[in-house]
Amino acid sequence: MPRQAITFAPRLLPTPEAAAYLGVSETMLRGHSIPRKLLGGKRLYDRLVLDEFASSLPSAGEEKGNSCDAVFGD
Repeated sequence: MPRQAITFAPRLLPTPEAAAYLGVSETMLRGHSIPRKLLGGKRLYDRLVLDEFASSLPSAGEEKGNSCDAVFGD
């Protein structure tokens, strides 16, 4: 029986696929503290965690300050 092609993004991704999913290099991905899951001897990125990470990034034009900056100034 031939293996069926996956038509959706798998939940757990190795580094090359996780980097491609986010549209960054493997080096850039490894430079962030994104936790990985352990499955056997493999360390895999959870696609849902990658989505959370991407959602938490500032949009172009947004300031990176925190709420204290608004109260106390820079």
